[in-house]
Amino acid sequence: MERYENLSGDSGVTAYENRRGAIVIEFVNGSVHRYTNRSAGTRRRLRKCSASLAGRGLSTYTSQSHPLYERRLH
Repeated sequence: MERYENLSGDSGVTAYENRRGAIVIEFVNGSVHRYTNRSAGTRRRLRKCSASLAGRGLSTYTSQSHPLYERRLH
């Protein structure tokens, strides 16, 4: 997983991994969730991928959009 850049300085996300058709996000509380096209929707997943690469907005978008994660990994 790649360290989330956290340009705002107060993100709830620590790391992410963009995969084909999915994004895996690690949160500051240690939980790791996988969001897929099927569980969160393609548009939401792509928005998360964009935010992850930009280093800003990933935690906010995740908490506001309330997409279902496919699987909790930790």
